[in-house]
Formats: sequence, C-alpha cells, structure tokens
Amino acid sequence: MKCPFCDELEDKVVDSRMAKEGEMIRRRRECLGCKRRYTTYERVEEILPMVVKKDGRRESFDRTKILVGLKKACEKRPISTATIEDVTDHIEKRIQEMGETEIESRIVGEELMKELHQLDQVAYVRFASVYREFKDIDQFMDELKTLAQQRRER
Repeated sequence: MKCPFCDELEDKVVDSRMAKEGEMIRRRRECLGCKRRYTTYERVEEILPMVVKKDGRRESFDRTKILVGLKKACEKRPISTATIEDVTDHIEKRIQEMGETEIESRIVGEELMKELHQLDQVAYVRFASVYREFKDIDQFMDELKTLAQQRRER
C-alpha cells in the first residue's frame, strides 16, 4: 500500500478490525519510511452491472456518483454522513442483488428517489427537480402536491 504522505510502498499493519457489520475490514497501517499512520478499508470486490445511460452509452456502476448525488440533495439537512453512506450501501446492494449484467440509469435513479422519499422530503424534492428535469414551475408544483397528498394519507 502506497503511503499517502511520502509515497513509500512499504508499511506494516498495526491493527485490523471488522467494519460495517463484517462487510469490510479497517486496517491501521504505519509507513516504514516516514512512520506516520493511516487507515485503509478492504472490501470484497463485487460484480456490479454496467449502467446504460439515456443516450445509450454504457459505463461501469460507480457508487461514488450515488454518494455525490445524495450529499448534494441532503446538503444543509439534518442527515448524517453515516446515514448517507448507509443509504448508498443499501442502493448498491439492491442493484447487485438484481443480478443483471446491465441496468438502465433510470433504475438507479428510481432506487435513489425511493430512499430519499423515505429519508427526507426536502432532499427528495431537491433530487427530483434535477433527476426528473422539471421544465417549469407547474411540474415542480405537481410533485409537491403529490408529496403533500401522500403525507396526508399516512
């Protein structure tokens, strides 16, 4: 493992612990060059599907894109980083469990919308306004009315 401070390639593992309910291993390492410590995470490499974009392009599934989208939607909301990570893990796991080799980007977006709908209404509307590409205020208001109706029904 390359040291993030001095780029030395030699290190030693000082401590290893399970993290995320056994889904990954957290390792504390000490660089043999500069003697500084840093943390790495090891997880099983999962086979995830290719994502088919609206224009037909295909790209590898990237959990970072989900994480970035969630962070933007949840900005200045009372939602912890740990919760955002958990939601990202949940979406990634559901997509992997579908067992598909290719998946439309629309499906990823809808999974994200479901999670945000349950998590935070404001974050949901923020994400929906970008994801659904509202063309005018009427479309935006229709979405808000739907949310209000669902809230009353609960």
